[in-house]
Amino acid sequence: MSKSTSTGTSTRTTRLLDLAIGAAAVRAADPGGLRFTERQLYYETCRVLSPAAPLLRRVPGTPPPALRLPSFTRALDARGRETVPGLLPSAPPQATPADLARSRPSEPDLYDYGLPRLLLCQDRSIAAMLLANHVHLEAACPVLAAPDALPLAPLLLAALERADGATVHVLHDASPEGVQLPARVRAALGPVPGVRVGSLGLVPRHAAALRLPSGRGPAPGPAAGADWPAALRPREAAWLARGRFAQVAAVPPARLVRTVLRLTRGPRPPRDSMWGELNGLRTAGFMTWPTA
Repeated sequence: MSKSTSTGTSTRTTRLLDLAIGAAAVRAADPGGLRFTERQLYYETCRVLSPAAPLLRRVPGTPPPALRLPSFTRALDARGRETVPGLLPSAPPQATPADLARSRPSEPDLYDYGLPRLLLCQDRSIAAMLLANHVHLEAACPVLAAPDALPLAPLLLAALERADGATVHVLHDASPEGVQLPARVRAALGPVPGVRVGSLGLVPRHAAALRLPSGRGPAPGPAAGADWPAALRPREAAWLARGRFAQVAAVPPARLVRTVLRLTRGPRPPRDSMWGELNGLRTAGFMTWPTA
């Protein structure tokens, strides 16, 4: 292949990736101008470059990414990160006490009288993304990065204990390290009565159901499986034992925000309606609904 042909091919590839990144940024921000991380933009670009992905959505599996990460990074560098609306800083620093204070919900009573829920994220960038999209305010639930927040501050521990039935939600990758995180959080909490630790996922079956792109890292040691959740299915444990992983960042940003809000807020009360009010009047006292 001549040098000019190679240069032309490289230029067309760069142009294609630039267009794909632009389209992916629009999709990642929808709806309502969501903020997103560089890794989320990468996975969204992979979906843009996989036109058959919507047709295979109902077929469980964890396909390889359509684009190698170094190629994406070079294309993003060439384009310029500042040209991508909604893109968050690529490497959030370790949280400071001021950052942790900003993650507190606006209702101080949650800390003064009890904190019913707390969200810990394995990935700092995912925690930053949820904070940037005000998930901590909508769910009245502090969002912290586990590497920075563990062990929890005494103020948080006391507030969780006062809530009488509080839940610490853990958001983690479907990876050998990720599936161990809820147990690590439980151990770090120590003997705090009445506080439940719950996993929001991911686990391998979530990744397969959502057809999230997966990668392969070093296989964990033979003793690693002893710390994995007992609820893992044999096929999931075997998948993890091969060093396979799928990241929370691979979940489309809008879907991630909706899921975290739904699972941290719990079931919503039923909406008021005219028929509901009329049914309620049947047992409201002496003016009860006539039965004959």
